[in-house]
Amino acid sequence: MLTEGLRSLRPAKFQPRILECLKDYGRERFLKDVMAGIAVGIVALSLCIGLGVASGVSPLAGLFTGVIGGFCVSFFGGSRVQIGGPAGAFVGMIYMLVTNLQIGLSNVLVCTMLAGVILFVMGLARVGSFIRFVPQPVTAGFTCGIAVTILLTQVRPFLGLDLAGVVDGGKEPAEFFHKIGVLAQALPTTQIPALVLGAALLAMQLKWPAKWGRFLPGSIVTVILGTLAAAVLHNLPWTRGIAAFDLETIGSVFPDVKRTLETGTVLERLPKFALPAFDMGKLNVLVAPAFSIAILCAIESLLSAVVADGIIDDRHDSNQELMGQGIANILSPLFGGIAVTGVIARTATNIRSGGTSPVAGVVHAVFLLLVLLFIAPLALHIPLVALAVVLIVVGWRMGDWEEFRRLPKRTLGDASVFLTTFALTVCLDLTVAVEVGMILAAALFVKRVADTTQVRAMSEKEGDKDLDPHVEVPRGVIIYRLFGALLFGAADRLDVVLRREMRDTKVVILQMQHVSALDATALDRLENMREKFLRNGRHLVLCGPHTQPYALMEREGFIDLVGRDNVLGDIPAAVARARELLGATA
Repeated sequence: MLTEGLRSLRPAKFQPRILECLKDYGRERFLKDVMAGIAVGIVALSLCIGLGVASGVSPLAGLFTGVIGGFCVSFFGGSRVQIGGPAGAFVGMIYMLVTNLQIGLSNVLVCTMLAGVILFVMGLARVGSFIRFVPQPVTAGFTCGIAVTILLTQVRPFLGLDLAGVVDGGKEPAEFFHKIGVLAQALPTTQIPALVLGAALLAMQLKWPAKWGRFLPGSIVTVILGTLAAAVLHNLPWTRGIAAFDLETIGSVFPDVKRTLETGTVLERLPKFALPAFDMGKLNVLVAPAFSIAILCAIESLLSAVVADGIIDDRHDSNQELMGQGIANILSPLFGGIAVTGVIARTATNIRSGGTSPVAGVVHAVFLLLVLLFIAPLALHIPLVALAVVLIVVGWRMGDWEEFRRLPKRTLGDASVFLTTFALTVCLDLTVAVEVGMILAAALFVKRVADTTQVRAMSEKEGDKDLDPHVEVPRGVIIYRLFGALLFGAADRLDVVLRREMRDTKVVILQMQHVSALDATALDRLENMREKFLRNGRHLVLCGPHTQPYALMEREGFIDLVGRDNVLGDIPAAVARARELLGATA
């Protein structure tokens, strides 16, 4: 047991899964991975651009994230088929950080790198397996909250709203209530052509057959048809010059990107290495969101890896996956990218397309790089309403809306944790939501553990199966039976022993056979109990403590305080010891 404990303290080995997969790699598998990588790259293309725009950064930043982050997740990760890149889960958080005047884009890049360091250390410290302890109501709550946040960020481009006359600078605010107010005020500026086109594209993508989606994703069709429709509307003789038909495009909203793609050479489109400017004075402001990005990335990527394992009947290395995600989030901002994580939709596409190893993920990143170098100028004509439709579908499919229907069947505690996490994610930010959600879930767990803990007098219950009928409990001896975990939330249950009237009692036996765990708070209560008994001329006898409680009492010296002769294995032995103590005090 000691050897196993020491082994668990060792850092995890850095063993990317790709090294194992390449041992028996052949031409047939390579061709499968290439085809799967291209299929995933087609799906990822519109998502990377759309998620970059929705996060408040440029579409190129989204593509850079898919290229650098996607490569690192596959090359350094611990899953055979995991695909990494920008994710909808980060949209609300990154947008709020980018638009925060105290932080800004440069510090968001630093924040993401800090999250990468945290993730790598988590993997090195073997924390991967502990992510499963995040309760389901918390994950469901912030997932639904993130989905709502994504949907809200797409209202303006979907309706073609003009915010110039509503808010200074015409920039959409990040805060929930301010955003709702601004959008409501801007509703009269709805661009009917954008709304009609968006509604048609949305209906088309939602109805796009799944069997077609394996070869031609609905998101790509949405972007292509949306771009063609916007070009036609703009160039019709009777619509030319009418502002309502001049839909916003990537080129019109991001002039710097347009300048780079239209006038720059192919090499100038490559992601460029640059250290982000960093203000040490803002480090304390960045730590909390960095931890939130790291935790969200860990949960999202490991959940995706678990889903993938179930499909391909494999088992990923969770600690190596965290180290791979860490490297991806350290390197992505150095090339102008944003936060990276493993994403379920693209991972599932990889599996359905025949991907067999991390090589498919590497091919997907290379495909995105080739698109960036040679085809990216065409992206300037993509209307924002088409990207909004893609992200609306992503947000809708991301949310676990079934959880709201199940609320009446949930316990009050679980429902409260879910609703609180959901509301805080939408109204404040993910950092606060996760912190409060975890605190509430922990408090709920402690209460439930405490509710299972019982202390009752065995001599008061006739025919107790643990009390040998041939063992006669002498006068002056009382036996208490303890059930469950004696932890800080339930330690006060021991007070029932002290509150009982014990004028004639000289020996108290605590039957601990059914105590599964003991902590310092409960041990402190036991020490207080022993001291009070000692002052009143009474003795304490322990019966049948299991491994963990016994090890803690041994380590803290409580066994020696009670006396090793007073720690017995069963009730008959404990009663016999009680008789000896009674004889000694007679």
